[in-house]
Amino acid sequence: MTSTAATSNLTGTTYVPSSSADSKSISASGTAEAQDRFLKLLVAQLANQDPMNPMDNAQMTSQIAQINTVTGIQQLNDTMKNMNTQMSAMQVLQAGNLVGHGVLTEGNQLAFDTTAKTAVGAIELPAKAGNVKIQVTTAGGQIIDTVSLGELDAGQHGFTLDSSTYPADTPLQFKVIATNGSEKVDAVALMRDKVVAVGSDASGGLTLTLLTAGKTPYANVHAVL
Repeated sequence: MTSTAATSNLTGTTYVPSSSADSKSISASGTAEAQDRFLKLLVAQLANQDPMNPMDNAQMTSQIAQINTVTGIQQLNDTMKNMNTQMSAMQVLQAGNLVGHGVLTEGNQLAFDTTAKTAVGAIELPAKAGNVKIQVTTAGGQIIDTVSLGELDAGQHGFTLDSSTYPADTPLQFKVIATNGSEKVDAVALMRDKVVAVGSDASGGLTLTLLTAGKTPYANVHAVL
């Protein structure tokens, strides 16, 4: 925050309410100290003014209004900063209930159920698609399987694939190919993951630590399962 200076029209003295140009905020004690310095300066100006040309009341009122505005803005900034910190802490506390839950987040890695021998994932379509296909691939891009989901409306859709013939102990990915006639439909691939921890980033935004994807912004989560 840039400090605002109040300049006396009588003496040309400039009052700067911050002790350093790069300081972002002033504490409550610092603000009180700045006000005290300003009032002492104002009293000194009144005591030493030319009696034949005294300070105009409008000048005095203007200077007092300036210091009140500056300190008021600083106090408001401090209040908002404290509120933001408290809200971030409350968000993290409330989000603690998500630990252990499954989520759908942006990504193309398949999740496997080794008991049922199935692979699961999801897609999100911005518009209706007349033909939707899922291509299962290795990390290197080799196509393992292609499954048709047929016609799907706009929205979120989950899918389950028979993984009994897929390579064992090999991470597999999937690619969505969606078209409506001759036009391509831009689908978003969603992967199933699990929340293992919650936290916040440097800006105070809520983050989730996922079992597969790692630290992920909460905004990237499309559904809680």
